[in-house]
Amino acid sequence: MSNTRNARRWQPWAMAMGVIAILALIGSQLLPNDDSAQQQGKLTYNDNCASCHGADLQGTRQGPPFLHQVYEPSHHGDEAFYRAIANGVQAHHWRFGDMPAVPNVSREQASDIIAYIREQQRAAGIK
Repeated sequence: MSNTRNARRWQPWAMAMGVIAILALIGSQLLPNDDSAQQQGKLTYNDNCASCHGADLQGTRQGPPFLHQVYEPSHHGDEAFYRAIANGVQAHHWRFGDMPAVPNVSREQASDIIAYIREQQRAAGIK
């Protein structure tokens, strides 16, 4: 009889752990991962940024490269990118002229673009 009592005592815990495991599995499928943000960021970057900053992030005659230490996170943090996209920015490091705002890029899309740029920077050794 004590085995039955012990089994009943652990049954709610086992059920709770099962429910938690199922929720964790479902939740992991619903939440975007960094790879999907970077992939979406690459697409959004190509559509909105590459014409000036280069498809390879190396810059063009119209805009500076993002694979440069000027844009490392310790000098230009993510918020600088958000503000530049939302409001534009006056030229201050380069002689390309002022960057206009990009009003058709949402903050969420900007997050994806930044994730893509930061990943490419890390791959290039910019930390």
